[in-house]
Amino acid sequence: MSRIGSVKRITKETDVEIRIDLDGTGEAEISTGIGFFDHMLNSFARHGLFDLTVRVTGDLEVDAHHTIEDTGIALGTAIAEALGDKLGIRRYGSCILPHDETLILTALDLSGRPFFVFDAQFDTPMVGEFPTEMVYDFFYAVCYASMMNLHIREMSGSNAHHIIEAMFKSFAKSLDAATMIDERVKDRLPSTKGAL
Repeated sequence: MSRIGSVKRITKETDVEIRIDLDGTGEAEISTGIGFFDHMLNSFARHGLFDLTVRVTGDLEVDAHHTIEDTGIALGTAIAEALGDKLGIRRYGSCILPHDETLILTALDLSGRPFFVFDAQFDTPMVGEFPTEMVYDFFYAVCYASMMNLHIREMSGSNAHHIIEAMFKSFAKSLDAATMIDERVKDRLPSTKGAL
């Protein structure tokens, strides 16, 4: 069974093409025009063991907002497509991930009912050419486009690079856990309602 999502999203502001294989090995080919964002998406692929291709052309002459947010929308849509009918998935995933002085908690539920809770502070407005305020917008976009319940909490941290990187890695590990097929229930949905 192939669990691959492929999305092409074109607006007047961005041209985004994403392909994700939930059952990959962590191979990535990333190009967004924002170096730090490329680094984060590479980390997401590697630590979630997703094969991920991301090609984005955005209006970076304006700022990074549209490129980052639209990538989040496309990634969330691709995740939802790859999940298909969700039969046999574990549904829930969580990870408490340390990165030097930083500790990040991520928990998610592939419930089909989007809700996003984000608890983190950044003392600097930018990491490279990546605005730290866009961390919220990116994960919000992924959350709602994929219809997942997503909680991300900074438990400790002071370095913005470390905090953001730990979030992407923790999210990757949580999503990997939630999308895994449980062989005990591979032909059923993990829900008493019979729908996700």
